[in-house]
Amino acid sequence: GDIVLLAKPVTLTEGDRVTLTTDVPVATDGTSKPEKLLYAVSLPPVHGQIEHINYPGVPISSYSQLDVVAQKVSDGHDNSHGASKEALR
Repeated sequence: GDIVLLAKPVTLTEGDRVTLTTDVPVATDGTSKPEKLLYAVSLPPVHGQIEHINYPGVPISSYSQLDVVAQKVSDGHDNSHGASKEALR
């Protein structure tokens, strides 16, 4: 089926960290099993990284809808002084 992804932009300032919730990435694929959805990070943040909260400091390249629902995924700005803001899309 068709996949629909709605994502609110999140802007991080230097040193910020945000936990992804279902308000940020919301996807549906037309099935009755949204918990099976997987997200792939196709364009990682330039000044930070997306991490699983159980493994801080280790960037991830994918995560599941269950990880988002459980608030286990975060995006953090790396304190780069040359980049005071970055948007997660």
